[in-house]
This record gives sequence, C-alpha cells and structure tokens, in this order.
Amino acid sequence: MIKVFGHTAPDTDSTGSPIIWAWYLSEVRKQPAAAVLQGEPNTEAAWMLNRWNLTKPEIIADVAKGEKCVIVDTNNPAELPASINEADVIEIIDHHLLAGGIKTRSPINITIRPLACTATIMHDLIGEDMARAPEGIKGAMLTCILSDTLEFRSPTTTPHDRFVAEKLAAELNVNITDYASEMFAAKSDVSAFSDEALLRMDSKEYELGGKQLRVSVLETTAPQTILSRKAALLAAMPKVAADDGADEVLLFVVDILREEATLLVPNDFVKRVAERSFAATVTGDSVVLPGVMSRKKQIIPVLAV
Repeated sequence: MIKVFGHTAPDTDSTGSPIIWAWYLSEVRKQPAAAVLQGEPNTEAAWMLNRWNLTKPEIIADVAKGEKCVIVDTNNPAELPASINEADVIEIIDHHLLAGGIKTRSPINITIRPLACTATIMHDLIGEDMARAPEGIKGAMLTCILSDTLEFRSPTTTPHDRFVAEKLAAELNVNITDYASEMFAAKSDVSAFSDEALLRMDSKEYELGGKQLRVSVLETTAPQTILSRKAALLAAMPKVAADDGADEVLLFVVDILREEATLLVPNDFVKRVAERSFAATVTGDSVVLPGVMSRKKQIIPVLAV
C-alpha cells in the first residue's frame, strides 16, 4: 500500500491533495494507495472532509524503512517524517520552491509547478480521467484551490488556478463566493484551540541569520477573534519555540477580507525582522502589514535580519 501525505500541520491542500492522489493511484493507475496525515487537519480542512463526506485519513508519526510513499504539497525534509530518507519515495508533486535533501532509491517522477495549489497540478496530471472522479474528489480539489488562493485574493493565484476552480465549481453546481464564505468561516473558528495549538496550526520552519524560525500564518475573516488573545499568544511563544527546537515564532494573522496581515512582535529580534523585511515602523507588540497575504510569496522571500 502506497502512503500519500503532505507536510506537518496539515492545512486544506495538505489534507485534500493526499486524498485526491490516493484516489487516482488506486482507481486509475490501479496501484493501491491510502492518504495519511502528519497531524490533525486544521478547521477548514476538517470542514472540507465533512462537507464532501470524505473519511479523515489516518495520522502517522513516521514511515517505515522501504515503505512506498508519495509526497505532495512539500518537498522539504524538515516538514516530512523523520525516516523519510529510509522510505521508498516514488513520486513528488508540489508547488513550493525546491528545498533538496530527499533521497530516493531510483529515478522518480517529480512535478513542481509555479501554481498556487497542489490540487491544480493534480487536476492537470489526472487529465481526461477527471471525468471519472467522484463528487468528493472534485469537491476536495475545489476547496484546496480556493483555500490556497484565498478565493483568488492571494498574489500566488494564477489564471490557471482560477480556470480550474471555476470549471470544478460549474461541474459541482457550487457558487464560489458562497462556498468560499463557508470555508473561511470554518477556518476562522479557532475557539477550541489552545494558544500553543494556534501557533503550530499552519507553520513552516525557516532559518534566518543563524536562527531557526517557526513562521506561522493564521488566515481568517475574523482577525479580532485571534488578536483578542494576543497577550496569551505572545506569552506562549517562548515555550512553543523551545519545545519545537526553534529560536523564535513569527505569527502572521492574515485578514482575508481586508487583505493585510498583523505580525505579533514579542521582542526586539522580531521587531528588527519586521522593520527590515517589510519597511515597517514597529511601536508596540504588533504591526499591520498592508497587502501581505502569502507566506510563500510575500513573507518567506523577504525575511531579513
């Protein structure tokens, strides 16, 4: 059985894309496969599973030596199981920059394209066989694209992402505006999560100036719900960093509707990063960054110290 999985802290694309590709491998290529996750899906991803009657994939802690697997929505070993280089990676499908460091046992298919969403790439790779895809697979694909593009607001959005999303929505008889509103409402409901869980919910590891950073992003239509917990989130950052082997946590609260991000500023190091990266003036424990929506395109590439 081939295991298909994405990165740690599974968001919608890293939950839906393994399901999509496991369906394709099993039903079209006739290679038995199962989607798995490296953690609990976020609230939007959980909503997607319920909305399209999809079974939540098993959560795994690691992979076994020689176990066949397909990696999707990442190619960064820091976001993969600890034993990934002992497994048998047979394929990678991703839309992030090439990180390097994954070892394979033989030549494999690697597809990395400059699109906003892994599910868009999968739509193209599946091609004419999309006609065989059940409603749940198409629904997951649509949800992934709308999530990663923030309903086409994100600067990562390409015309092809929009084209595929609109095609899927028409096939599913879904109104994109109404559907995205439901998705974002689910994404914004974080009341059940601890401060530590919020800081880890959608995060990536990144090295800057010799420091290991956990760069966390929370996308929401109700930013005040999160920002009302600012003091507690700031207080939780040192422990989360220490427990996760990081030096600092950077938390960006992205306001989907206003198209801006608020960065929490717990100390002088993060203040310096904010001022040098975004040409911002920081006077308190947070700073608003107009137009900043995408970690991949507008945060990670510009971080400086």
